[in-house]
Parts: sequence; C-alpha cells; structure tokens
Amino acid sequence: MNAVKSTRKLDNDGGGAWPALAGSSLFVVICGLVYPTVATLLGGWLFPHQAGGSLIERDGRVVGSSLVAQPFADTRYFQPRPSAASFDPRALSGSNLASSNPALRERLAKDSAAVATRDGVPAQSLPGDLITASASGIDPHVSPAGAQIQVKRVAQARGLPADEVAALVHRHTARRTFGVLGESRVNVLELNLALDERSAGK
Repeated sequence: MNAVKSTRKLDNDGGGAWPALAGSSLFVVICGLVYPTVATLLGGWLFPHQAGGSLIERDGRVVGSSLVAQPFADTRYFQPRPSAASFDPRALSGSNLASSNPALRERLAKDSAAVATRDGVPAQSLPGDLITASASGIDPHVSPAGAQIQVKRVAQARGLPADEVAALVHRHTARRTFGVLGESRVNVLELNLALDERSAGK
C-alpha cells in the first residue's frame, strides 16, 4: 500500500516530466543549434565555392550560378530547358501536370514547333529535355543531344565553324558522376561563357 501511495505521489508531482523535458531541450540544442552551426562553418571552410552558391564571376561581376539555369534570348547562345518556375530560384517547381493533361500537350506541341523552327530541325528529332521542364524549374543542364542540336544555329549566329562550337560542347560535357550516377550533361551557362570568351579572342 505504501509503495502504491509513493508512486501516486511521484505521478502527481510530475516527477516523470522533468527527464522528458530535459531530454527534449538537449536534443533541440544539439539538432537545432549545434549541428547546423558546425555543418555551416565546416561546409564553408571545406567547400567555400559551393557553400557560397557556386557563383560564377566575370570581370569582378557575378553573372550567375552553375547550379541555376537562366534564359538567353539571343540566338548566339545555347538555350536551357523550359522552366515552369520562370527561372526564379525563389519559386522552385515543376508544372505538376499529368502527361494526359490537355494544357501540357498543347504547350509541348507549341514548344516543339518553336524549338524546331529556331534550330532548323524536325520537331520529332528533338530530345525531350528541350521541351520539358525539370522538376525544380532551374536545372542548369541540357543533354549532350540537346546541346548538339543547337550547334548549327549558334555557330552561324557567331560566325564560327560548327565543328569548333561542337568541340566546345564536347569539352563542357560532364560525364556520369562516379561513372554510374545521373546522365551526361552540359552546363548551359558555363558553355555560353566559354563561347563569349572564344568570340572575344577571335
């Protein structure tokens, strides 16, 4: 009887709540303060470029990030994938439209015709990445096939030999990570900057 009374007294005093509260507070401090602080400082020390947003500078001016796509209106430049987020890194999103959605089908048909006209190729030969948006809306890459289709247009607009532009595409083609992860890809911004440097050095 005495043992039962003692147990009831501890329960009534809230004795079991303090260890739970202390443990929760400790994990909040560790996971919500210590870990993020250490990870941020360590990441900035070990990988300063990536921690800073992988920014690309030219002549002391930031022109973009190797992780974020941006549109290029001039025909002298390679074009990235379409963006359902209007290339806004603050509004990352895909279209979220099903493949059966009439609005998506209409947009794909319209974009296919526009890209085919722009690059002078049959619409049915276009790689899918040139007319479909990525899940993030800011994928900075196109496939090697998507870049090669644009070579002729870019070369003509810049007055460069097509094989020279194709060689630049090849040099800026990144292979699969570790040979197995992802697909081969071309960073559009980095390729366009290399083209500007080549044109300036003619």
